[in-house]
Amino acid sequence: MRDWDDAYANSAHIPGSDKMPAQWAERAAAYRAALKGFRADIAYGSGERQRFDLVLPEGDSKGLVVFVHGGYWMRFDKSTWTDIAEGARRHGWTVCLPSYTLTPAARIPDITAEISSAIAKAASLVAGPIRLAGHSAGGHLVTRMLCDDSGLEPSVFNRIAGTLSISGLHDLRPLLKTKMNETLRMTMEEASLESAALHLPRGHSPVTAWVGGSERPEFIRQSDLLANVWTSFDVPTRLVVDPGLNHFTVIDGLKDPSSPITARLIGLD
Repeated sequence: MRDWDDAYANSAHIPGSDKMPAQWAERAAAYRAALKGFRADIAYGSGERQRFDLVLPEGDSKGLVVFVHGGYWMRFDKSTWTDIAEGARRHGWTVCLPSYTLTPAARIPDITAEISSAIAKAASLVAGPIRLAGHSAGGHLVTRMLCDDSGLEPSVFNRIAGTLSISGLHDLRPLLKTKMNETLRMTMEEASLESAALHLPRGHSPVTAWVGGSERPEFIRQSDLLANVWTSFDVPTRLVVDPGLNHFTVIDGLKDPSSPITARLIGLD
């Protein structure tokens, strides 16, 4: 029988991972301190964590990038990842980084609805095309915005020009077999509902599943799954396996305006 806990255990297979969250938070704080254009804690709902930050470009904005953080819907917030905005910001994009209510205080369908509200609010503040990105659980959340039951209004949905799911989770049913489901509290019905790969896509904007070549095999499988299934419905999909990168280093390229992952995010390739 497959060890599903090990299949999703990123930290256990990355040396020094216990020290990384503090390092990420420190880098993000230093980045914020140096920013000239930054708006913090914009409310998109009444909940304590229903807030997002905006990182502003130096000149006119070309559009909106929304980056949704991971952490298995259980950990982290927007303040850990501010420096991820740099690549898109340097190209003239406004970057939104939302927090959301974590499990077990919220169930995953509730979090999906929160991200829909966050995107709608950010879209009301920033004109132009919208590009979505998310890492791990965040990859799940942004691809859920593209499903046939998406909560986004047409005026917002139709502005989505591309989506980047980085090490995303697109079939949540295996997580029912993990210990983390004691916190997630998913039922089979919820896991099926929240699996983008089990939905029809609502539209035809491009979707890229980007994953590190040195990640746990389950994350490569999950990325391949979405790209494979949604291409059947005439969605322009692309699977990118980035060699040598693990579950945590795979997002580092978003800080670099000249990186391939930044180019893909903002539609330059």
